[in-house]
Order: sequence, then structure tokens, then C-alpha cells
Amino acid sequence: HKQQTIAADQVPKQPLHCCGGLSQGYIGYMFQQTLQNELATRGHPHTVATIITQSIVDENDPAFQNPTKPIGQFFTEEQARLMIAEGATMKEDAGRGWRVAVPSPQPKSIAEAEAVKTLLAAGHIVISGVGGGVPVLRRADGTLEGVAAVIDKDLCSERIAELVKADHLMILTDVECVYMDYKKPTQLAIRWLTVAEAEHHLEHGVFSEGSMKPKVLAAVRFVKETGRD
Repeated sequence: HKQQTIAADQVPKQPLHCCGGLSQGYIGYMFQQTLQNELATRGHPHTVATIITQSIVDENDPAFQNPTKPIGQFFTEEQARLMIAEGATMKEDAGRGWRVAVPSPQPKSIAEAEAVKTLLAAGHIVISGVGGGVPVLRRADGTLEGVAAVIDKDLCSERIAELVKADHLMILTDVECVYMDYKKPTQLAIRWLTVAEAEHHLEHGVFSEGSMKPKVLAAVRFVKETGRD
């Protein structure tokens, strides 16, 4: 999206959902080739397949009326005010500047879930849901249509894990564990949580939006929907 914005005076901008598809192909390719090469180096060659994933959302999702997901490049407050005057929705992002804000609806289903299951059953390694998947609407005639939104990658991963009946859901982060009061003097590491405890913390805003909150929420949903961990 940032590249599209910067080059807008040189090349036509692509719709946001197309940018999502481009990101999936690029990131998926890097994951796929790196994993294939690592397995081959270790003497365990294996087929790895990346699936361009479409996350089906509800057109009546409240998120479409309240864009909150910041994307793309950072702007100054002055630039943001000019963009707002032109109709853009902008959001201040953690003191780093202003960014375009887009809807982040809930993923209701995954269009390629059966394809993922088929490949897994055949013994292949599958990469799917990169970047949260491309958000799409399913029309009355069964066709799909991309929409300008961004799906949370953790919630998308949970939905995929649920649909393919995964045994476990693992979410990797660049921190050691979940924390309460992250980066505050009162910071406290949380290594084990019951569903009830996690829901309590979510309800009381213990975890940051766009950071640890969706990861904890995804874990809670997976456990409640599948009975697994």
C-alpha cells in the first residue's frame, strides 16, 4: 500500500484488496522457498505450497463503519488534516505519526479451507492466510468480491486452524510471552492462562489493540470452538 501511494503519480493505484493479494504472493513465496531450501539442506525435501487465501467477511460488520486499522506510510499531523479534508480516514499510530485507517472486519470463513485440507491430507506443507487473507464478500449468487479492508492475521489463522481441524494453534511473537502492563514498571509475565482469565483480561483492556490483544483473542476462540489448545 505504501509503494502504491508513493508511486501514485507514476502508475495507477491498485485496490487495497489487490495489494493484499500481491503481499500474499510475495511473502508466501519467500516463506515457501526458504522452508523448502531448509528442509532440503537437512535432507528432508518436502513439497511446500502457498495458497492465496480469501477471508470471507460480513458486509454488515460494524468495522466497515469504524475504520481503525492503520496501514501504509506515516504522515505528519498537518498532512493528515489535509487528507482528512479530502475524505480520507486517518489515525494517529502510537506516537509515530498519522496513517490511513481502514476497516478490519472479522473473518467469518475461508474460501480455500477445503483446498488447504486436501493438501494437508496429501502430506504437503501449506502456507495460507498470509497477512490475514484478502477480505472478500460472498454475494447471493455465490461469487466473491474483494473489499477495501485488512483482516487481522491472528484471527485469520485461528479461523483456518478451526476449519481444517488443526490439533494445535501456535502464534509466534518477538517477545518471550504474554505480558500485563507491557513496558511499564508494573510489567508482569503471563505464561499460563485459563480461557476465563484471558476473557477477563480482554474485557478489561489489559492487552493492546493491534498487538497482543488479537493473539490472545485468537487463542481463546480456538480453545472454545475446538476444545484443543
